[in-house]
Formats: sequence, C-alpha cells, structure tokens
Amino acid sequence: MKLTQQSELGDSPTAVLSLNVGQPKPLPGQKREVLSGIVKTPVSSPVFLSFTGMTGDAQADLEHHGGPDKAVCVYDYSRYPLLEQLMERKLEWGACGENLTVEGCAEDLVRIGDVYQLGDAMVQVSQPRQPCFKLAARYDYKGLPVYFQESGHTGFYFRVLQEGEVKPGSVFKRISTDLTSMTILEANRVMHQGKRDAEGIRALLAITTLSDSWRQTLVNRLDKLEGESLN
Repeated sequence: MKLTQQSELGDSPTAVLSLNVGQPKPLPGQKREVLSGIVKTPVSSPVFLSFTGMTGDAQADLEHHGGPDKAVCVYDYSRYPLLEQLMERKLEWGACGENLTVEGCAEDLVRIGDVYQLGDAMVQVSQPRQPCFKLAARYDYKGLPVYFQESGHTGFYFRVLQEGEVKPGSVFKRISTDLTSMTILEANRVMHQGKRDAEGIRALLAITTLSDSWRQTLVNRLDKLEGESLN
C-alpha cells in the first residue's frame, strides 16, 4: 500500500468554515421523547478535540453514534444547495448535524483512511455517515434518509489520531491518502445499493482503516451471501 503524501496530492490547505457542537435535546413531533444531539450550533471559541470528540458536543444514542471511530462528523458545504432545493428552505451552518462544515471534501474526493491536519489535531477518515430518522425528524422531511442513501451525499466521520485544539478558521488539509482505498461515494454504493455485491464488500473489508461498526455489518452480510451460495 503506497501512501501519497501532501506534496503529491495537489490539495491546497483550506479552513474550517464552521465548527459546530450540540447537546442532546428532545426531537419535536415524536410520539415519545427521543433525545438527539443532531442540532449543532456554530461556536466562535476554540474547542479541544479528544479521541472521542469535541468539548461541548455529545450524542444521545451512544450505541449508534459517537465513539473513537465517529469522533467528528464532517459535511461538505457544496452539498447544501441541493438540500435547500429539496426541502425548499435555507440552511444554516451545521444543518446536517455535522461538527465540521468544510469545502473540498465531497464524497467522491475523499477516501477511507485519508489523514488530515485539523488545527492542532490529526484525524483520519473512518467511514461514511449513515443519516437516520433523527435528521428527518429535525426538518419534518421523511424522505431525507433515502435522499442521502441514494445520492451518496452523506458526509463522513473522522477518528482522531492526535488530539489538539480546533477553532473556526483552523487550517484543514489532507496530508496523506491511499489511492487504492475506496472513496466515500463508492463505499456508500456498496453499503446501500450493492448489498449483494460480494466483490465490492470484500474490497471494502480489505481496507484496514475501515471502522469496526461498518466492518461487522459487512462481514455479516458477506457471510449470509456466501451461505446462500452453498445452498
């Protein structure tokens, strides 16, 4: 596996457009109380990024959200106009519940395992995001999870390799990538549209930097497919 360094990438350092954090609150319009940290608010002060997330940020459902492999949620601002058109509303920073609103990180440009400098911290792409019903509930738009899955415009997660301080406007640049790895867009295709694509599943599982949760889902899926082929 050959890692391509920053000098070979052609990436220009950018800056974090918005740094967003939030605490769990009840979602509106639910039959029972459902807590969620989906509503993120931009902050202007520096925050400390630890191996499990940002100071001032939290998740309600720790079984499906948060943890070392999902310490930071990232979304590219270039996807906002399509969402605004879809939902016929103007969106503010952090609209998709992301911790980082950035530019230059669309899903077809980012690969699992890519390493970025983020302020004083070092982070690595671990998996695509899987938006759930909570984002749909926030905007009262039931078709939102399907839109994300079908478009592949999900955003993605970082794990933290080196802790450090991050602030709005912090330097944000990719410092290494593995061109044999899979893009976020292709990983989304395998997960959501290629559920019977054994070759694609094996290729995704071969990526050592893939998150444990995605790995377990794909291992189970592949085991089922291989079991079916023996019957």
